[in-house]
Amino acid sequence: MSDIWSVLTPDEKRRIIDNFTISQFKKNQIIYAEKEEPENLWCLLAGKAKLYKDGVGGRVQILRLIRPVQYFGYRAYFAKEPYVSTAAAMEPSTLGYLPMQLVEELIQNNIQLAWFFIQELSRNLGGSDARIVSLTQKHIRGRLAEALIDLRDNYGYEDDNATLRIYMAREDLANLSNMTTSNAIRTLSGFVNERLIIVDGRRIKIINEAQLKKIAKFG
Repeated sequence: MSDIWSVLTPDEKRRIIDNFTISQFKKNQIIYAEKEEPENLWCLLAGKAKLYKDGVGGRVQILRLIRPVQYFGYRAYFAKEPYVSTAAAMEPSTLGYLPMQLVEELIQNNIQLAWFFIQELSRNLGGSDARIVSLTQKHIRGRLAEALIDLRDNYGYEDDNATLRIYMAREDLANLSNMTTSNAIRTLSGFVNERLIIVDGRRIKIINEAQLKKIAKFG
């Protein structure tokens, strides 16, 4: 929790250490579910996680990707409402959590901590606004290209500096890009034919990042 750490007093740090719990999650294990009451501030320490919402006809929409070290699960508590989405691990992951009641007490006595959460919420809101425009106005090529760039931004490359450090099922790629699985498969094949990417099972290697970014921006 290094970015929060710098704004805390020694006593506040001690209280966090005393109340911080670390848990292991398996691939696809639910961290918290839609409509549950929020109780904890979550931090992804290692691994990968996603926030998603079940839609019409069994469709799923991935709302946001979580990367180490990011905080999540607190917006609903501040809004005094149940969770409106579900969080799940995308691979075996390590997470830590603090009771939100403790976080609230700390915020009441630490204006810098309050500003930290205001800034985090503001960044997330701005990202959500941009994502809504992308998912509703871009063609499927642009949406999928943007999803691949987002995966690169969140999780980076393997040692070859080209292969995405995340191996997603086609269904998850489709859910991230707001399209059907069949459309995601066809669009990926199109990118392969254009020599933008190389696909090997769930491994995706980006070989023309500049062109992919152009499609993501103007597609």
